Amino acid sequence: MKKSIAIEKEIFGHPVGLFMLFFTEMWERFSYYGMRALLVLYLISEISSDNPGLGWADDEAGSLYGWYTMLVYITPIIGGILADKIFGFRKAIIIGGILMTLGHLSLAFHPMPAFYLGLALLIVGNGFFKPNISSIVGQLYPDGSDKKDGGYTIFYQGINVGAFLGSILCGYLGETYGWHYGFGLAGVFMLIGLIQFKLSEEMFGEIGLAPTKIEKTEEEQEKENAPLTKVEKDRLKVVGVLAFFSIFFWAAFEQAGTSMTIFANDFTDRTLTGSAVLTFNIIASILSAIPVLILIWLFIGMNKAIGKHYPAAMSFMALSVVLLMALIGYMIYTRLVDQDPEVPTTWFQGLNAFFIFTLAPLFSFIWLKLANSRFNPNGPQKFAIGLVLLGIGFIPLVIGAANVGGTSMQKASMLFLVLAYLLHTMGELSLSPVGLSYVNKLSPKKLLGVMFGIWFFASAMGNMAAGQFSGYMKTIAETSTMSDFFTILVFIPIIGGVILFALSFPLKKLMHGIN
Repeated sequence: MKKSIAIEKEIFGHPVGLFMLFFTEMWERFSYYGMRALLVLYLISEISSDNPGLGWADDEAGSLYGWYTMLVYITPIIGGILADKIFGFRKAIIIGGILMTLGHLSLAFHPMPAFYLGLALLIVGNGFFKPNISSIVGQLYPDGSDKKDGGYTIFYQGINVGAFLGSILCGYLGETYGWHYGFGLAGVFMLIGLIQFKLSEEMFGEIGLAPTKIEKTEEEQEKENAPLTKVEKDRLKVVGVLAFFSIFFWAAFEQAGTSMTIFANDFTDRTLTGSAVLTFNIIASILSAIPVLILIWLFIGMNKAIGKHYPAAMSFMALSVVLLMALIGYMIYTRLVDQDPEVPTTWFQGLNAFFIFTLAPLFSFIWLKLANSRFNPNGPQKFAIGLVLLGIGFIPLVIGAANVGGTSMQKASMLFLVLAYLLHTMGELSLSPVGLSYVNKLSPKKLLGVMFGIWFFASAMGNMAAGQFSGYMKTIAETSTMSDFFTILVFIPIIGGVILFALSFPLKKLMHGIN
């Protein structure tokens, strides 16, 4: 049996394999969120504009976005099953990476068949990639390791670094030079991430390989075929309730890629004047540079640990960091010399990733402190808090949209969007990690895959609802006011949160000691 360098070598107290997966997932998320930031804007941009898009109506764009994000959440269920039964995690990641690279590059071409082909490849590729790279992270640590949670936290931060950088860089290229340049950049970094993973694959030893047929003992078979106990059935009911309420959360939260993007593009004053120009550029430059400095620091640590073992993989990693530095530097330079600056629409989507990156440690600290007090909320109550915070996050948009739309030429301040994204992120941090944790804790081991499948299916339904509902924004604005559209989004999650909080007390009994 070949030893696994991924586990044997450590940097910063964690297996070096974690950081190879960190970079791989980061570039995949860079490509996903970079493309996502551009999608709706590309669809609704006029064919005759300076940066021509497809000229679709808002409702058509919202509908396609809903279908796309729904399928992105459904295919991982199938991809996870195929990896478990046939391919293994590593081969599934490579298959997914190849398909997604081809998908992003397809979007870089103008003909419509290439556009639909690109979306299809991204959906299928994501199904192979998304569930399986996370599974390898868990296998880097022994069962019961107190470092595993920290490892997933580091991995999760890689996701958000990629989402932030993808939103601002792909968004900048797409809005400034043409949508297809942004789509193409997403494909380039997806390809680099895929290559560096493939070149370092052997470091994982037997981790993530295709499964081998293992004969189960009679005792194991009896355990697997045994009917569910009352306690297990009760706990599954809790998972079902949380999954149901998550639909309402994602239906509102995913307005970020649809109605909130349209609001930022058409109804928000994104121009900068006077001293605000220099202030904004300095802040934007610092925020853009911080992730790059973190990546350089991680690269140096990894190169010391495995550079001599995997020089080709580390060379591609160095290439990705250098390319990233060049693009960030170019973007900062062009922004500084721009005589008529305007905040790109896509940059607002990067706020969610930025706030997660900065607020996640604070929320972890708060939950830890509350865990040792009598005020510790249980899982459903944390869920309810997340829903309420999400609803409150739409209140700034209700205020900002009061005098825009229709015949009014007035536009809303950018501050309203910033506050909305801040509160939405706080809601996400209260709900999303909690939901995944409770599915794991409450589900019997033999049904864990099924319950995660149900969880992702609920998320898919929420994303579909988000896309469909966003198409009504301008219709509601024309018949009433745009504020009314966002008011609906205030009440849906808040009402859901209040109902769930009331249900949390009987749900606590059904959890049978799990808190």
